[in-house]
Amino acid sequence: MSRTALVFGVSGQDGSLLAEQLAAEGTVVHGTSRQPAGPFPNLAALGLVDTVRLHGCRPDDIDAVRRLLDAVQPDEVYNLSAQSSVGLSFAEPRETIDSILSATVAILDAIRLSGAAIRFCNAGSGECFGETPPTGADESTPFRPRSPYAVAKAAAHWTVATYRESYGLFAATAILFNHESPLRAERFVTQKVVRGAARIAARLAAGQAAEPLRLGNLDICRDWGWAADHVAALRLMLQADSAEDFVIATGEATTLRDFVAAAFSAFGLDWRDHVVSVPELMRPSDIAVSVGRPDRAFARLGWRATTRMPELVHRLAAAARTAG
Repeated sequence: MSRTALVFGVSGQDGSLLAEQLAAEGTVVHGTSRQPAGPFPNLAALGLVDTVRLHGCRPDDIDAVRRLLDAVQPDEVYNLSAQSSVGLSFAEPRETIDSILSATVAILDAIRLSGAAIRFCNAGSGECFGETPPTGADESTPFRPRSPYAVAKAAAHWTVATYRESYGLFAATAILFNHESPLRAERFVTQKVVRGAARIAARLAAGQAAEPLRLGNLDICRDWGWAADHVAALRLMLQADSAEDFVIATGEATTLRDFVAAAFSAFGLDWRDHVVSVPELMRPSDIAVSVGRPDRAFARLGWRATTRMPELVHRLAAAARTAG
């Protein structure tokens, strides 16, 4: 018999990619979005607009979530909703914390009150660790969040653990480190870099002047993976015998400087001629190194990231080139 999944935040990067993978294995996919009337460019890009059964539901409204659970009768629920930008969280701290934590509590409570054997996966974040050791953070590394976004994700993580331990729910958090795809919005630095390089290359090819790309701290190190790889881990987590939290990462750190160099090189440019680092784009409390150690995910789920930074940049550049 086919399974039914409900994805909160189905129209975002991760939600759309998850819906694609679930549908490909025969799962009936229902989803919610903050804009239930659309448009849904990510779902459209993946050919899923007519596949995913869309619903209007605020994930922080427990009554609305309970009604949706009753209507859909899902076997699995994934929470990929809420504000997802670290940088934006400094400008909108209360909204960020409310959107992440309130939704997590409401969905967990609705599942608990339903009494159904629903498996729940929550999208966590490697940002919860704050600064990580160069060897990477694993599931036993203490959280030291350094942004409103990370504070909210850390609180949501422990809320999931509390419901799992107190009520016996099959509930787990995927501690996701940075993961990218062409579906990512340009407010995220990877897309800002790749699309910026594409625009500069296009202007220069047309004989026009090009403004430099303005970025913040180029010395930060991040664990950048391919979003489809990371999303696949969520499915595996809900197929496991027991609910556990997992670090999902490549295990390799790259400086933003090296990422920028690779992106501009993909368009035949030297980044040093086109990029400036400006203080106003640096965060109030930035993390120098953020890298995960995904040993448990490989040992217990058989999951391993298949795409590393050079190939990731190549794919993003190819997509930017195609988009024109």
